Amino acid sequence: MGNDGGSIPTRRELVKNASRAPTVSELKATALESLSHAWTHCALNGDSLDLESVVSDWRGRLYNYEAILNGLMPTDEPAEVTPASLGITSLRDVQKLKFSKSGDKWACPISMKEMGPSTKAVYLVPCGHVFAAVAINEIQENTCPECSEAFERENVISILPVMEKENKRLEKRIEDLRAKGLTHSLKKDKSEKKKKKRKGEEMNGNGVAKDQLGTSGEAKASKELDTRISGINNPMAASLTAKVLAEQDEMNKRRKVAAGGASRKAEVARS
Repeated sequence: MGNDGGSIPTRRELVKNASRAPTVSELKATALESLSHAWTHCALNGDSLDLESVVSDWRGRLYNYEAILNGLMPTDEPAEVTPASLGITSLRDVQKLKFSKSGDKWACPISMKEMGPSTKAVYLVPCGHVFAAVAINEIQENTCPECSEAFERENVISILPVMEKENKRLEKRIEDLRAKGLTHSLKKDKSEKKKKKRKGEEMNGNGVAKDQLGTSGEAKASKELDTRISGINNPMAASLTAKVLAEQDEMNKRRKVAAGGASRKAEVARS
């Protein structure tokens, strides 16, 4: 080495160059590249986004509707990333977006700004129409400029927000909605209803819910059923036995009613 007019970099120079902090322009370029990818690829499976059937979660991330739908269906094939791992447990956790087209480009119907990484975009819940943020900030009415559906200002959702302040606002919004039993799309959270129903079930001493003690709801029938399963210590076995006995009681009751009806018909015929 040498004799070529050049110099060999020392270890100190190599380490210094390697640890150099990226410049502002380099950081912006990296951020723009990441944002461009998020605008054009589904956040669930990485496929190309179809803006005609795109949905978004409370964080403003973009997904293909079909990807979310398929991901929510039961399957035997394990997946690295699932909707549940991203906080999406039902279609109520996403909002269907409605982009407007100007010629061959997706654009804000008010400002005509092209939708993409260079434009800060928002959408409205519950209608899902998409606009440039500057356009929504300028209008005074709390009705969608496209469909006239009313909306609250807290339900203006930034698409792929990059500011920490905006991310925290969206996080507080979803926390408030969940406290009210609502989802991102402002629809009732069915999972919360199921939890409350299970929590509200009163259990007897054998671990059997009252709704499993028979369909008549009569106190006498419930008491008799309790007596018949009182010697079963296993809660699961007691529950199963209670269900079987309740079905048998109901069948016997129907047979008695049918027999009584036949007897009355016979008496009428003899008279």
